Amino acid sequence: MKIRKIAIVGGGTAGWMAANHLGVELSRDPDIEITLIESKDVPVIGVGEGTVPRIKETLNKFGISEVDLLASCDTTFKTGIKFSNWMAGAGSARDNFYYHPFSTPYPEGFDVTDYCLGDDQFDFSWLADSYAPAEKNRCPKHKSSPPYVGAVDYAYHFNAGKFSELIAANAKKRFDVKHKFATVKDVRLTAEGSISSLVYADGEEEAFDFYIDCSGFSAVLLGGALQTPFEDKSAQILTDTALVLQEPTEATSAIQPYTTAHAHKAGWIWDIPLTNRRGLGCVYSSHHQSEAEALSEFSQYLGRELSADEVRKIPMKIGFRQEFWKKNCVALGLAQGFVEPLEATSILVTDFSANLLAKSFPRFVEDIPSLTGYYNRAVRYTWDRVIDFVQLHYCISDRRDTPFWVDCTENAPRSDTLNERLERWSVATPKSTDFFSTFDLFGVENYLFVLYGMHFSTRGITLGGREMASSKGIIEKARKRSEQLASELMSHRDWLTALQRHLSRV
Repeated sequence: MKIRKIAIVGGGTAGWMAANHLGVELSRDPDIEITLIESKDVPVIGVGEGTVPRIKETLNKFGISEVDLLASCDTTFKTGIKFSNWMAGAGSARDNFYYHPFSTPYPEGFDVTDYCLGDDQFDFSWLADSYAPAEKNRCPKHKSSPPYVGAVDYAYHFNAGKFSELIAANAKKRFDVKHKFATVKDVRLTAEGSISSLVYADGEEEAFDFYIDCSGFSAVLLGGALQTPFEDKSAQILTDTALVLQEPTEATSAIQPYTTAHAHKAGWIWDIPLTNRRGLGCVYSSHHQSEAEALSEFSQYLGRELSADEVRKIPMKIGFRQEFWKKNCVALGLAQGFVEPLEATSILVTDFSANLLAKSFPRFVEDIPSLTGYYNRAVRYTWDRVIDFVQLHYCISDRRDTPFWVDCTENAPRSDTLNERLERWSVATPKSTDFFSTFDLFGVENYLFVLYGMHFSTRGITLGGREMASSKGIIEKARKRSEQLASELMSHRDWLTALQRHLSRV
C-alpha cells in the first residue's frame, strides 16, 4: 500500500522543520498529503534559540531567504560559544574563558596543535579567525556578503517562537503542508501494533498512513501509544533543571556575536543576545543545588535580585527513546530525546534526524521494516556521541570546588567510546581519523577547541626546529588575519541596524 497521508503531531521548531524536510523530498509526488496537527492546549517550550552553521544549509534548502530570517525573528549572528568559569581559579592567563568557535583550528590548512601544546600560555581560541571579531563584538558578515556567507563562519540566535512561524509559513506556502488545530486525546492501533488513527478532543477520528511524533516531552505517539521506553542518561549529564528568563536590552547596546556559557557551582548559565532582548537560563542539578540557591547564582550573574515569579522553571529529562522509528511512527525533537542545551544540540539533532528521515522516507507501507533498523542505529549513534560531547565539557574540568564538580569529574560514568577517546588523546592529539562516522555531529575541530580550551593534557610529540618555526609563522599570520578582520568588520549592532533601516525603505 502506498503511503499517501502523513500526520505530524505537534508544531514548534521540530514539527515545522519536519514539515519542510518532508516537503523538500516529497512535494514532487502529487499523491502525498502532509498535515501538521497542533494543539492550542499544549505550550511550546520555546527556549531553543541557538544554532550551529549547519542551519544555513538547511534554510537555504527550504527556500527561506536569510534576509527574511534576519528581519522577522529578532535574529543575531553567532560565531561560537564563549565558555567562562569552567576551569578552576579566575586568575589564569586567559581570565578563565575560552571559545568554541565555528572557525577551523587549522590555519592555512596545517595542524599546529602539537606546537600550541608546547606553550602553557597559549590560548587555543587564537587559532580561530573569528577570535578577535568576537572579542570586539563584530558582525561576521561584510555589507556586501552574499546570503548565508560571511567573512567568518556563523550560525544564528533567534526568537524560537518567531522562527517556528517563519518555517511554518514556508512549509504551507512552498510545500502545501496542511495545518490543523486539534488536540489528540486518543490513538488507535491496528491488530499488529501500528497506529491506525488519531482521535481528537472534539470526537473526530482521522486516519493517516504514517505519523511523525513532535509532541514534545510527552511523546504521545512513540512513548505513549507505542510504549517505546525512554533511556535515561542523567547519570552522565547531571544537570536536570533550568530557570529561564528574558531580559530586555537597549536598542543601542552592544550585541555579542556568541552565546555565553558561564559555569557556576552546580551547572551553568546561558546568555543569548537577540536584537531586542537577552535569552537567559540557569541550568543546574537539583541534587546538588536548591532552586533558591540556583536563583541566587542567577541573580549574581545578572547583577540584580531575581524573584521566583520572574523565572520559568523547566525540568530537563536527559536521555532518548530506545527506538526512534517504530512501526509507522517516527519521533523528532523533544519526543525523540533531550540533552541540556550546552552546545545548541536540540535544533541540530532535530534537523539531522528529520533530514535523514526525509531522504529515506518509505513510499510504501511494506518498505517500513527495511528502513527502520538503519535509521534507529544511525540516530542512536548520533545521540550517544552528542551525550559524549556535552559530558566532555564537565568531565575534563579541573574544578573540584563543589560536590557537583567532584561528581562530574570523578564519579559520573562515561561511555566506552568517550573513555577510549580520552585515553587515546592523552598520548596523541585528536585527528579526523578518530571520527569514522558521518553521524558524529561534532568532529575533530569541535573537540580540539574544547579539549585544549580546557587545558586537557596530551603528551604530544617533540617538534624539530623547522616545524617549530613554520608553526609559529603560521599562527602569527592567523592572529594578524583575525585582527585585520576585526578592524574591517562592522559592529554587530550597527550591521543589523543598517539592515533594518534598508528594509524599512524598500
